[in-house]
Amino acid sequence: MSYNILALNNISEKGLCLLPQSEYSISEKDDNPDAILLRSNNMHDYKIPKSLKAIGRAGAGVNNIPLDKMSDAGVVVFNAPGANSNAVKELVIASMLMACRNLIAGHDFARSLEGTDEEIHKQVEAGKKNFAGFELPGRTLGVVGLGAIGVRIANAARLLGMRVVGFDPRISIDNAWGLDSNVEKAKDLNQVLEESDFITFHVPLIEATKNIINEESLQIMKDNVIIMNFARNGIVNDEAVCNGLDSGKVYAYMCDFPSNLLNAHDRVVTLPHLGASTREAEENCAIMVAEQIKDYLENGNIKNSVNLPNVEAPRKGVARITIINKNVPDMLGQASRILGKVNINISQMINDSRGELAYSIFDIDSTLSQEVERELASIKGVLRLRVL
Repeated sequence: MSYNILALNNISEKGLCLLPQSEYSISEKDDNPDAILLRSNNMHDYKIPKSLKAIGRAGAGVNNIPLDKMSDAGVVVFNAPGANSNAVKELVIASMLMACRNLIAGHDFARSLEGTDEEIHKQVEAGKKNFAGFELPGRTLGVVGLGAIGVRIANAARLLGMRVVGFDPRISIDNAWGLDSNVEKAKDLNQVLEESDFITFHVPLIEATKNIINEESLQIMKDNVIIMNFARNGIVNDEAVCNGLDSGKVYAYMCDFPSNLLNAHDRVVTLPHLGASTREAEENCAIMVAEQIKDYLENGNIKNSVNLPNVEAPRKGVARITIINKNVPDMLGQASRILGKVNINISQMINDSRGELAYSIFDIDSTLSQEVERELASIKGVLRLRVL
């Protein structure tokens, strides 16, 4: 069987080469793709074709993908959590050093000097006192969001001699195991805000995380706090943080999201969304989503989906049936009864749910007729059925 893949952005060849040409046709234009690979392309106005089974986002955030629409259409959306974590970690560490050592302001000053070399040297000696900074050891870094990125940052900061306070009420077991044992677990967000000299955010932009940093939350933070946002625009309220800079509450703001307001402030460093912009991160993301798309299309396995549960199993039997359905009672029972009526034995069955959706894998010991396939697909609540 061959599959059509639509690439909406430039995807690293390291990932695309995992989809062999003998089985996959990859193009930049396809009206009936089986799967879509993308990075930042906005899909909110995309008309979903019936052929579409999966989307692979070569990155962590999925704000550019209409998840509700994809879920209703039975389309699995994958991302690449952790694939860009080292790149973001390095940028956060660099931003802390830029902020506390006033490197950007110092650079701008040095580049503005004019005259002979001797005159420039004199201006340097006279002006360097204006850029004196401070060091990281003994300072407290607050990390909000202890996913793959947050854990790496927390561990790196500990190696630099910093005290680290982390907050994530939904930290996974794997990430908890990977966290330095000396990272302190905050009881709530306010504790992080109150105790941090530096604070960095690594959470998605949802209603609960929108404008975490605002006029009110700034009041409970330390004076001269350094705020970093390399996660999502909107987590920090730009106007509030600029007011905090003007009042002296905030020492510096480092972020990946330029705006006219931020660019006009001399205590703000804005970067052009460089968080995951390394060759290695792009390759890692492409490899991860390509592997996930391939395994789903060929075997029905789901790993790192943002809208469906993770369900994986080695294949058994003659054929595999996969069902995406609304998470309502008796779905498994109905499917089992339909198969039982025609004496089809289920050699393996796996099921899990996530919110309003559920996913099931049935490995069966015989082939499936089109009539039975249609009967399974017609069960009320079934969004997509595949026979592999």
